[in-house]
Amino acid sequence: MLAFWRHAYRALPKRLIALALPAALLVACTNDQSALLPQQTTGGELAPRVNAIQRASDSEHQRLLTAFGGEYRAPNARAALDEVVQRLAKASEGQIGAYEITILNSPVVNAFALPNGRLYVTRGLLALANDTAEIASVLAHEIAHVTAQHAVERAEKELESALVSQVVSQVLKDPAAGAAVQAGSKLSLARFSRQQELTADQISVRNISRAGYDPYGAGRFLAALGRNTAFRNAGQGQSAEDKRLDILSSHPATPERVAAVTAGARQIGAPGIGERDAARWLAAIDGIAYGDDPRDGVVRGKRYLNSALRIAFTAPDGFSLESARDMVIGVSANGNQALRFDSVSLKPGQTLEAYVTSGWIDGVETGAVETLDVAGQPAVVTTGRGTDWTFRLAAIQAGGRVYRFILAAKGASDPERPMRAVIDSFRALTAAEAQAARPMQIHIVTAAAGDTAASMAARMPGLDRAQELFLVLNGLDRSGPLTPGQRYKIVAE
Repeated sequence: MLAFWRHAYRALPKRLIALALPAALLVACTNDQSALLPQQTTGGELAPRVNAIQRASDSEHQRLLTAFGGEYRAPNARAALDEVVQRLAKASEGQIGAYEITILNSPVVNAFALPNGRLYVTRGLLALANDTAEIASVLAHEIAHVTAQHAVERAEKELESALVSQVVSQVLKDPAAGAAVQAGSKLSLARFSRQQELTADQISVRNISRAGYDPYGAGRFLAALGRNTAFRNAGQGQSAEDKRLDILSSHPATPERVAAVTAGARQIGAPGIGERDAARWLAAIDGIAYGDDPRDGVVRGKRYLNSALRIAFTAPDGFSLESARDMVIGVSANGNQALRFDSVSLKPGQTLEAYVTSGWIDGVETGAVETLDVAGQPAVVTTGRGTDWTFRLAAIQAGGRVYRFILAAKGASDPERPMRAVIDSFRALTAAEAQAARPMQIHIVTAAAGDTAASMAARMPGLDRAQELFLVLNGLDRSGPLTPGQRYKIVAE
C-alpha cells in the first residue's frame, strides 16, 4: 500500500481491531486472561474478589459489544451454540457455574471468554467452522482458559491489567498516536501466553471428547484458522507489518498446534470417533451475514456503498477497492495509481475552496481550484504535487459532511481521467436503496454432479478471490471435483 497513507489506513478502528485482536481464535484468548476468575482463594478474600470480577466482567461485556458491532441475532446459530455449551459444561474439567453465549456482529474471526461465564464468538468465526466438533473445540478452548486458572498467572504477571479492557479502549480512542508502542505490547503479551494456549488446546481436546464430539475437530479448526490467515495475508492492503502482527507470528505456529491436538486426539482413539455433525452446523449458519456491514461501508466488485451515509461510487477502470469503517483504499492493477476516499467536517465558516487548499496532505502544494456540481452537490477539484507523486484532490459537500477523494499517480502523470470517472459516479442513495442494502450472507448449497470449486465460485459474484474463499470456508485444501449431494458454503447476497 502506498506510503503516504499507509499509516492512516492502519489506524482505522476496524483495522486496529484486526491488529489488536487478529483474525484468529487464540489471540483473543490472551486478551481476557488477566480478568479470568481465580478458582482458589481463602474464604475471607472470596466475596470482594468475586464482586470485583463481576463488576469488571459487566464492563468488559459492554465494551466488547461496542467494539464489535453489538450482538448479532441469529436464533438457529444461537440454539446450536447453546446446545454445544451445555454439553461442554457438563464434561468440563472444572466448573464456574452457568455459561452464556453471545454472537458478536463482526466479520473478524475471534472468540472470547469472561470470568463470569460469558462466552463470545464473532459471526466471522461461525462461518469458518464446518461441523459441530469444530465449533465445540472453539468453545471448549475458551472454557479451558477459565477453568485452568490462567487468570491467576496472568493477573500476577500483568499487574492485574485486563487486556480486553486495554485493547478495546485503544480501539475506541484515536489510535494514530503511539501505534508502534501498542503493536509492540500486543506482541509481547501474545508471546507470554504461549504455554497457556497450548495447555488450553490439550484441555479442550479432552473435554470435547468427553462431551461426545470428535476430538479431531480441534485439529481441523486450527488448520482452518491457518488457511484463513494465509488467505487474508495474501489479500490487497496487507502490509509486511500486518503480517508480522498476525496470530501465526506471535503464537504457537498452526502446524505445531495441529500436531499437538492431533496427538492428544490419538491418545483418546482412532479417527472416526465422536460426533462431527456437519449437517446440523451448516443448517444453523445458513443465512448468517458474512463480511462487512453496509452500515459501515462495503465493496461490491468495483462499487462502494454505505447505507448509513447513503452514498455510493464506482472505482475507476482497472482499480480494485478495499473498504474500512472510515475509509476506502483503491489501487490500480499496475500499482502506479492509488485512490483514497473518506469524509470530514468543515470548520465553522470554512468554504470548500479554502479547505481543499489548507494543507490537506502534508508536503503537497495545491494548484488552482475548480468548482463544479457533483450529483447535485457543490464540489471542488484541484491538483497537487509531492516529491514523487502527482495528485488530484476532490471535495464534495453533502449536508454537514465533506466527502474527500485523493487520486495519486507516480511521477508527473496526471490522474485527471480516473478522478473524473470516480466523482462522476458519486451519488446519494435513496432511502429505499439504503434500506435494501444488506450484508453478504452464507448460503448452504448442495453440490451436483460435475460441480467444482470454480463452478461454486461463479455463484459468488463481486467477491475478491472467490474460488480461494470457497476453499477456505469449506476446509478444502485444493480445487477439484466436489462430492455430489454434499452441502457446501458459498457467499452471496
